[in-house]
Amino acid sequence: MSTKNFTLDDLKRILREGAGSDDDIDIDGDILDAGFEQLGYESLALLETGSRIEREYGITLDEPSLVDATTPRALIALVNAHLADSLAA
Repeated sequence: MSTKNFTLDDLKRILREGAGSDDDIDIDGDILDAGFEQLGYESLALLETGSRIEREYGITLDEPSLVDATTPRALIALVNAHLADSLAA
């Protein structure tokens, strides 16, 4: 389990590793508030991303919360909240 915060760079890396990236979409830009669908990532890709985050960071993300995290900012906040909870336990 990691004790560091989950960052945008972590998310970008996991998105590229798990789902790849569309050549027409620049995920290196300011994407924090862009919708995942706008970035070319659909629900299946996000579920794969969630699974990769769970394995790497030793947390469990429930599917409804993962689906509700429609932007990178929301997903990063969700992961960091779970990381904080796991450290407090």
